[in-house]
Amino acid sequence: MLLYLADYLSQFHSGFNVFQYLTLRAILGVLTALLISFLVGPEMIRRLGRYQIGQPVRDDGPQTHLVKAGTPTMGGALILVAVAVATLLWADLGNRYVWVMLVTTTLYGAIGWVDDYKKLVLKNSDGLSARSKIAWQSGVALTVAMFLYLTSTTPAETSLIVPFFKDIAINLGWFYVVLTFFVIVGSSNAVNLTDGLDGLAILPTVLIAGALAVFAYVTGNVKFSVYLGIPYIRDASEVVVFCGALVGAGLGFLWFNAYPAMVFMGDVGALALGAALGIVAVLVRQELVFMLMGGVFVMETVSVILQVASYKLTGRRIFHMAPLHHHFELKGWPEPRVIVRFWIITVILVLVGLATLKIR
Repeated sequence: MLLYLADYLSQFHSGFNVFQYLTLRAILGVLTALLISFLVGPEMIRRLGRYQIGQPVRDDGPQTHLVKAGTPTMGGALILVAVAVATLLWADLGNRYVWVMLVTTTLYGAIGWVDDYKKLVLKNSDGLSARSKIAWQSGVALTVAMFLYLTSTTPAETSLIVPFFKDIAINLGWFYVVLTFFVIVGSSNAVNLTDGLDGLAILPTVLIAGALAVFAYVTGNVKFSVYLGIPYIRDASEVVVFCGALVGAGLGFLWFNAYPAMVFMGDVGALALGAALGIVAVLVRQELVFMLMGGVFVMETVSVILQVASYKLTGRRIFHMAPLHHHFELKGWPEPRVIVRFWIITVILVLVGLATLKIR
């Protein structure tokens, strides 16, 4: 929005041309989302507390979590507002990728909001049924995948890039729709499963979003893409601004969500953030690197799958409790130790993911 205003004003003063620089708009996106979080966050937390929209705590979970009962939740709405406003202000709204990211993130946030509203406001402990939740998630993901496939203009937009190999790009054809579906739905639910401790999910989200911004920048720049040996995708450049907004909103939310948390994001935030990371990974054609960088999310998800499968098949549990972060808590690790160690793992994995740009 402001990009168009700056473009118009550049007729009268050349200084406004500075807003054409992608890196500047990405930085402004970070700062705008961060400022919105700081300004809106305190009042939102007060209102959530006033309306008694508090977090329920599982009776079978770690006993240290009992003190969390009643902590305001649904704070993920703050992230959505900050990301949307910052992106709309600083991104090129004529770029179809911008709208794909905003629509996907918002719709998944809406699914999470309905689930949270039923559980926390209507006091329906089941919330949105698992079948309904998956159905809505699947519908959105399939629609987005079909749109991207049908509007693609170059083979690079639907090819699978294999990390560490310069000349391997697999033409997916219609399988692109299937892959996109699983990346978006899987990422959304993986972040949701990880969001069980104060700040555990949000900082990895910020780190991965920042790394994906780097991938988007080089993918959308013809000179860098040629130099690094990755396919050039013109529309990918504006993904950087959206990633910047994610980073700013995430850091702003972490200010209030750091241990001991003043607010939780709820499904409205977790489902949306997971979907946002998934769709960005798809747009910059880095699904495999995204799985590597999101290793913590993958571990959490796999721990739940293994736990359920083992209990149903053998009647035994592999972990003290799933997802994995609860297992370490029940082993005696203090919550901050679990959180920080998972953060450290994410930093390492993100650095390895970034290294794939050069190691080919």
